[in-house]
Amino acid sequence: MSKHTLRKIALLTSGGDAPGMNACIRAIVLTAYHFGIEVIGYRHGYNGLLQQEYKPLRPADVHNIIQRGGTILHSARCLEFTKDTAAQLAAKNLDSLGIDALLVIGGDGSFKGAEHLARFWNGQLIGLPGTIDNDINGTDATIGYYTAIETALSSIDKVRDTADAFERIFIIEVMGRHAGFIGLSAAVASAADQLVVPELCRDKEEELAHIIAKLDKSRQERGNSSHIIVITENLWHSNAAVLSETLQQRTGLECRPVILGHVQRGGSPVSQDRMLATKMGAYAVEAALDGQTGVMVVEKDHQLNTQPLAVSWEHKKALDPYLVKVQNELFT
Repeated sequence: MSKHTLRKIALLTSGGDAPGMNACIRAIVLTAYHFGIEVIGYRHGYNGLLQQEYKPLRPADVHNIIQRGGTILHSARCLEFTKDTAAQLAAKNLDSLGIDALLVIGGDGSFKGAEHLARFWNGQLIGLPGTIDNDINGTDATIGYYTAIETALSSIDKVRDTADAFERIFIIEVMGRHAGFIGLSAAVASAADQLVVPELCRDKEEELAHIIAKLDKSRQERGNSSHIIVITENLWHSNAAVLSETLQQRTGLECRPVILGHVQRGGSPVSQDRMLATKMGAYAVEAALDGQTGVMVVEKDHQLNTQPLAVSWEHKKALDPYLVKVQNELFT
């Protein structure tokens, strides 16, 4: 990459937190320090940008944070940032500090905020995909995704033990908003019996009939035994408890819902997330030095690159078709 003058950059973490965000912050600060670039970190996402709530970040400030979950800058959602007046204030605040480039670690909503800001600010804007949902199109994985899988997998393994002991049906609700990446990976890795994710979900009644049919087939083949169903959040009416109650009424079998919730956002990032975050953070600084703007850092087939921010939301990211086949066809 060719280098142009870059004196001062800012960064923020926005939206839902994800394990590995601290590793990314560390990589940005250390890489910037290597090139003689000053760094400030805005606290509480775009809210901090509007309120000028920031702090300088030096190598000493990011010492011993690579293994920590969450984000030392804290995160938040900022509905106000959709307004033109908010973006104009943000631009004024950035200019008052002499910021040349703003790096945003977050999901597609955070990237839309960056693109909105670009209408009113002439500085460089670079996104780094940080979300456990892994629903950012254009990159193989997002920061936090691998840790969320491991957290969900560990919980499902523990539930499996008690499920076997009592020969119960357990419905495990994992995070994923409108995407089934955590659900699919956790289901395959835990040998779950069934998977219900938005990309594959039928009409509710048709899906329920399919679940019951697979339950009947399983009991015919194995007799009374445990049965694990993995489902993503907000998919079955309000939560997994509704599906559990409905299944128990329809089948007479004992069902138990387990909602993993925000435990999937926490914990020390696994090695894959630490390495991905480190590479993306360092690459983002180099991309800024190269003069790039309006882009996000991505990794495809182990190769780092950049894509326009809009790629993250213009097309829906697809599940791994072979993993879907393994879960729903080959192992049934």
